[in-house]
Amino acid sequence: MKVVALVGSIRKDSYNVKLAEYVKNKYKEQMEVEILNIREVPFYDQDIENDPPAPVRELREKVAAADAVLWVTPEYNYSIPGVLKNVIDWLSRGDRVMVGKPSFIMGASMGLMGSVRAQEHLRDILFSPGVNSPLLPGNEVYVGIVHEKMDENGDIKDEATVLFLDSVINNFVKWYNQQASILK
Repeated sequence: MKVVALVGSIRKDSYNVKLAEYVKNKYKEQMEVEILNIREVPFYDQDIENDPPAPVRELREKVAAADAVLWVTPEYNYSIPGVLKNVIDWLSRGDRVMVGKPSFIMGASMGLMGSVRAQEHLRDILFSPGVNSPLLPGNEVYVGIVHEKMDENGDIKDEATVLFLDSVINNFVKWYNQQASILK
């Protein structure tokens, strides 16, 4: 299964980028994950929607070619970061490459809540008509106090978190395969 990861943080040492990289490396036998660079995606502009710049075209092509999307988001002011919302705005227009594309969500923070509120908002956005992405139900990944669970190399050292991620990845693969068999 080919999965693209869209990370809502563009910070160099982002824990959410490290979480996406951890998933990419640890679960490479179950899925091929490509972490997309959203740094160069310009602000959504309806005036250029039908002839978007190259970074937007590349983003849409990679999402369209993927089997699923992994959203990894920090929490900014109780919501998702603007860069992530911007990407969703581009994906929800034109070809609407997200419609029907399975998704799952993760997030990490140094606080206890691990991006709970951001993920709630992201779920609402992903259910909007221009996106309409089915989500893996009941497998929310909130990695709170991430700085104590992840080492400087981005490896998760907290056994309970690793076991939970193992479970969620297995559940996602199983759910995805069930969804794919229904659509055949």
